[in-house]
Amino acid sequence: MTSSLEHTSERPEGPATAGVGDVPARRGRVRARRAAVMAVPAAVVAAGLAVLTAEGALGVQFAISGMPFTVTATELNGTGFAQFGGLDEMAEGSPNAGDTGGQVLVVTSVIKDATLTKLCQSVDLGGTNLIIRAGGGAQKVRASDLTTDSTELSGDAAFKNIEIGNDASTLGKAGPLGRGPKGVFSQQSDTVRIANLRQTNYATTAGVFKLPGLKLGFSGSGC
Repeated sequence: MTSSLEHTSERPEGPATAGVGDVPARRGRVRARRAAVMAVPAAVVAAGLAVLTAEGALGVQFAISGMPFTVTATELNGTGFAQFGGLDEMAEGSPNAGDTGGQVLVVTSVIKDATLTKLCQSVDLGGTNLIIRAGGGAQKVRASDLTTDSTELSGDAAFKNIEIGNDASTLGKAGPLGRGPKGVFSQQSDTVRIANLRQTNYATTAGVFKLPGLKLGFSGSGC
């Protein structure tokens, strides 16, 4: 994954560190993976910003299907941005759990108000893809309290007044939904712009989601 990043800030930035103690085997692996995300250097986390759901350590308020979907946009602009690590849960006994134990380690991102140009969303249904497109004309896709839980993020990002290394429970720039668990590494900024956005998501929510020029259909290839 490659991206370019620029930002302006009145506060210094620095790397975060975290340690992981001895814990039982399977849960130990999950906790270790989660701790590793919290310890990722700020520049690495920031480089993968995306269309961005925050609800503590689980990320979203519903059991995820476990089927990832791709989202792309030529440009995302947002005001009120927050981002921190999270852990999503599938429904008990989900056939998509595999060897994950039904858990997916994610980067949870939140934007208070967002616009997207030429939005494309696709999910692989096994041989065919369900595709949604919108915002390709004069009107852009608009969303409030837009949040996503992502495993892969890329694009060319720029921030205004970014703060890196905050405790996730103290965030405020993205509103109440943009606060995470206490003790978790996070970042926030007044604004965010991402060109050539591409992400792999497991969940997305929004308070309001307007999709002008919406088109839904099936295709042999995704976004």
